[in-house]
Amino acid sequence: MKKHFNLLREFSVPLLLGVVVALIWVNLDPEGYHRFNHAPMFGSLNFHFLANELFMVLFFGMAAAEITMSCLPGGDLHPLRKAVNPLLATLGGVIGPVSVYLGLNALIGSPALRGGWGIPTATDIALAWLIASMVFGKRHPAIFFLLLLAIADDAIGLAIIAIFYPDPMHPAAPQWLALTLAGMGIAFLLRQRKAATYWPYLLIGGVLSWVGLFKAHIHPALALVFIVPFLPHPPREHKHLFEEDPRDLTPLANFEHEWKVVVDFGLFMFGLANAGVEFAAIGVATWLVLASLVIGKTGGIYSMGLLGKKLGYPLPSHVGKKELLLVGLIGGLGLTVALFVAGEAFTDPLVQGAAKMGALFSAGCGILAIIAGRLLKVRRRP
Repeated sequence: MKKHFNLLREFSVPLLLGVVVALIWVNLDPEGYHRFNHAPMFGSLNFHFLANELFMVLFFGMAAAEITMSCLPGGDLHPLRKAVNPLLATLGGVIGPVSVYLGLNALIGSPALRGGWGIPTATDIALAWLIASMVFGKRHPAIFFLLLLAIADDAIGLAIIAIFYPDPMHPAAPQWLALTLAGMGIAFLLRQRKAATYWPYLLIGGVLSWVGLFKAHIHPALALVFIVPFLPHPPREHKHLFEEDPRDLTPLANFEHEWKVVVDFGLFMFGLANAGVEFAAIGVATWLVLASLVIGKTGGIYSMGLLGKKLGYPLPSHVGKKELLLVGLIGGLGLTVALFVAGEAFTDPLVQGAAKMGALFSAGCGILAIIAGRLLKVRRRP
């Protein structure tokens, strides 16, 4: 039973199931779907709010935990020289899609679509890991390169959401960020006092951070990004990304371990709330987002990875040009964060739906990567 349970999580089944259910539901009964998504459920709170403003707090908190652990001595992002090439590739994986999006929009789009440039900047970590495992095998160094890249560009994605996608109906009220700073201060004091559990960090620091961001009209899903790095952690990291270290019982490790199942299965709720796009919504924004993810991500990651190598920052062992090309293609999987940003970038339901459809179609990058891996005869390392 436990094996099947873990397989569901490992293969991102909850997220994919949520996406499929949303697509079927909205195309068979659009009124019923939108009523379910936006009708009040708990007081004035609707399902969409619960998924995007509350559940996604945990999702981004988990990403912050992975980044924090990876930056420790012994982690995959430490020391900086070890991470230079994947970080350069990350830069390419952001600049490439933005350039393609803005360039294509100038040719076939319109000024109203310009704001969608941030949609293709991030990579879906879970799906990228799944496809990379199929292409390379679970122990290939290309996987760790890709995961570092995905986590780093998701961190950039968090910054893009916070800075460039405030709610246009509610202008920023930066004075409320004092509450977020207060939450960070309390988290710092809790760490100084060596609080042995993560709960006070979440319940005091996290709540203050959430309220501060919400009142400041900055997306509150980022609340734990400012709190999680303060959770006590070991002086060194002894595992790779997404692995568990049974010796690590620190609050940061416990938070990651105890909430990962909730996040993995809760992604069904996120997929259900955000992937409800009618097929009639396909439009110019669809092709802008899709082309930016497929062409921009692949080209940006590939070119910057090779540039890093020429500058003296080598690629991992067993990662050559064809492996780097496949990493770039897999990086075009923009499902989760791309759906999230699309919901923030556009207020027009038709344009938003078209952009989300481009994010959904990017799942095809995984199929292309699997086919290309076979054609290029990449050696797998199980």
